[in-house]
Amino acid sequence: MELIDTHAHLSFEPLALNVEGVLEASRAAHVTAWITVGTDLDHDRKCVALAERFDNLYAAVGIHPHDAKDINPNTMQELAALAQNLNVVAIGETGLDFHYNLSDPTDQKRAFAKQLQIARELHLPVVVHCREAFEQTVELLEQFGAGLRGVVFHCFSGSPQQAEIVLEHNWHISLTGVVTFKNAEKTRSIAKDLPIDRLMLETDCPYMSPEPVRKQKINEPALMVHTARFLAELKQITLEDLAERTTKTAKAFFHIP
Repeated sequence: MELIDTHAHLSFEPLALNVEGVLEASRAAHVTAWITVGTDLDHDRKCVALAERFDNLYAAVGIHPHDAKDINPNTMQELAALAQNLNVVAIGETGLDFHYNLSDPTDQKRAFAKQLQIARELHLPVVVHCREAFEQTVELLEQFGAGLRGVVFHCFSGSPQQAEIVLEHNWHISLTGVVTFKNAEKTRSIAKDLPIDRLMLETDCPYMSPEPVRKQKINEPALMVHTARFLAELKQITLEDLAERTTKTAKAFFHIP
């Protein structure tokens, strides 16, 4: 059995202090490939370096909407250059976050659009962060239409109606350990009905450890097996079947050998 953690932040501390040990523990838990995701140029560089260092570790590079205010004329140029590394499999995470508004919405939209342009030019899929900005996110994605190789809404927290819109566009949904939380009935409802060929799994570590280890403050890829087991029971299939099918989807989406 093999699982892919499609969204980890291995450049974030404390995971970054012992990446080798984190990956060793992950392999022992049957999570055998990982995508480490950048949120600004500093972390993008670190993610690429990690992907060059470890087998089965890949990178996504992007500017998080929180950091959109900090971009300058050179930011996107360097991002595009990093994205051409052979170990980079996606642009992201990028998108819109109107909950915290740590960057002005206008700056967020501008940065998102520029990253979508890079993704289209380099024929890379996009890892989308979307919080309280679903309509605006979809509007920008639609502007790039069929030119985008693929879109995944990571750590999906939208409504069933929004999930339907995602599916109608032939986009994907990625779920974290949040689906295991007692107060996540809406997410569980979406997960239960979600076609398995549109589903991917992630930790978003070091955040949001799943039940039954939610009290473990530092999440890591090894813990994703709990999310996988929960989803398998929810969808009434075996863990091995869920692992095989979600891994196949992730490999196809990110073009991982």
